[in-house]
Amino acid sequence: MITVEIRLYADLGRHTPDLRVGEPRSVAVPAGTTVGDLLTKLGILPEVVRLVFVNGAARPLDWELRDGDRVGIFPPIGGG
Repeated sequence: MITVEIRLYADLGRHTPDLRVGEPRSVAVPAGTTVGDLLTKLGILPEVVRLVFVNGAARPLDWELRDGDRVGIFPPIGGG
């Protein structure tokens, strides 16, 4: 098992009521877990995610997480 720190942003909190938006949370996942696997574990559909940052860099869904990674998950954000 590895531990990663996650933060959800904008309206993603509605998908995981036990996580508050912007609040860090440590999550234990099996070694070899990808960003996409993490989203599944959290109950977040990839379609509602626009960007995932791992340690400050944008990463694809097939990116393999490592122990101690910091993961920020962002939905599409509109504005004008």
